[in-house]
Amino acid sequence: MRKFDTKVQHLKYKVLREVARHAWDDTLLESITDIPKDIVPGKVPTMRCCVYKERAILSERVKIAMGGDKDNPNVIEVIDIACDECPAAGYEVTDSCRGCLAHRCEDVCPRGAISFDHNHTAHIDKTKCIECGRCSQVCPYTAIINRKRPCQNACKVKAITISEDSVAAIDNEKCISCGACVYQCPFGAIMDKSYILNVIDIIKKSEGGKKYKVYAIVAPSISSQFSYAKLGQVVAGLKKMGFHTVIEAALGADMVALSESKELVEKGFLTSSCCPGFVAYIKKSYPELIPYISHNLSPMAALGKYIKDTTENAKVIFIGPCTAKKMEMQLDTVKPYVDSVMTFEELQAMFDSLDMDINTLEEDVLDNASYFGRIFARTGGLSDAVAQALKEQNLDFEVKPAVCNGIEECKVALLKKSKNVLKENFIEGMACVGGCIGGAGCLTHGAKDKAQVDEYGREAMEKTISDAVAVLGINNK
Repeated sequence: MRKFDTKVQHLKYKVLREVARHAWDDTLLESITDIPKDIVPGKVPTMRCCVYKERAILSERVKIAMGGDKDNPNVIEVIDIACDECPAAGYEVTDSCRGCLAHRCEDVCPRGAISFDHNHTAHIDKTKCIECGRCSQVCPYTAIINRKRPCQNACKVKAITISEDSVAAIDNEKCISCGACVYQCPFGAIMDKSYILNVIDIIKKSEGGKKYKVYAIVAPSISSQFSYAKLGQVVAGLKKMGFHTVIEAALGADMVALSESKELVEKGFLTSSCCPGFVAYIKKSYPELIPYISHNLSPMAALGKYIKDTTENAKVIFIGPCTAKKMEMQLDTVKPYVDSVMTFEELQAMFDSLDMDINTLEEDVLDNASYFGRIFARTGGLSDAVAQALKEQNLDFEVKPAVCNGIEECKVALLKKSKNVLKENFIEGMACVGGCIGGAGCLTHGAKDKAQVDEYGREAMEKTISDAVAVLGINNK
């Protein structure tokens, strides 16, 4: 069974696996010559124009896998040398141009960027074009198209532009680190920084729990990942790797649902705080709505705080589908509670760096969350949980959620609120389509993932949010 959606993901994984393998052996990967032959380009190029370019790109992949550019605060980075295969972006005239007499495209162009050759075919002068799109709108043959690169199409906050060298450039003032561009780039020219070295260092220095205990907080979307093995085997693999305890982030979601529902009653209107990409989008694009962001920590941070408050010298690693979590852990409000973050992609690389076949392991169990905590992983789950929390706490308040599936729907809801025309009183914002199950750090992305999350939720022993929180007992584990 395939572990990844694309060959780009597989290439990225192989680099992460080798970086991790060297880290376990106390030897930093200093040169691509230390990488197995199946990864390093041979004498004949297989993906690029020459093996020298392939090796140069591989070296950049290794750097990002080892933490990336320390001077760049963003966790999303562009490998410039790998970003040169896409066609030039912008408006262009296709073969559908019939050389008509109307010349509407010429008439509406505000900069005189359109001219015609001896066949009356239109041409666009890129030095004059401001990409307003008016020519495309009036063309009767739809012969003028706006050609965007995959990364630009993927980025719904318009944080990606193309430089004069035809290389993608990320505007950190707009970027919400959702990783959509990472997943969609067909050349793997955009990657998220990995902190896999930090995770391995934390595990190794714990000396098997003698110096301190290392806790793995796993996102509920894990139920739709690692489809080649059972979830209990994944948990067993984590403990064999060196984690003292593996806990569901869904328990943190239960905690957040109870407190966020109370906050909603007190304030009358609220935007969710669970998705770091959504929160970053509000702060960067709708700063006037910042007061409405829930003051609650995300499930990751809330559970991390609980662990740190109840366990001496604990270390907390979050494992999930989200690249934006790598930015969230750097916030002053979160940094004390979460020591590092890695994605499901990186976890797979960690297993394989130890030559660990989790299929052969006996199943272990997760600390049990409620159904409602577990369905935070998909769009609509948070709103359902808040409604349930209101009911369980006998709070007389009707939640009217605006469930936003992806950042484009978030933008619509936030725009309405900024204009005071939003009818709903709670915005559930998910930057990724589908929710966390659509995160860039997932091994696979599919429609079946939602059903798997719901089924996983129904397997919860604790049927209410209050019951799940009441039996946490993390400090006794």
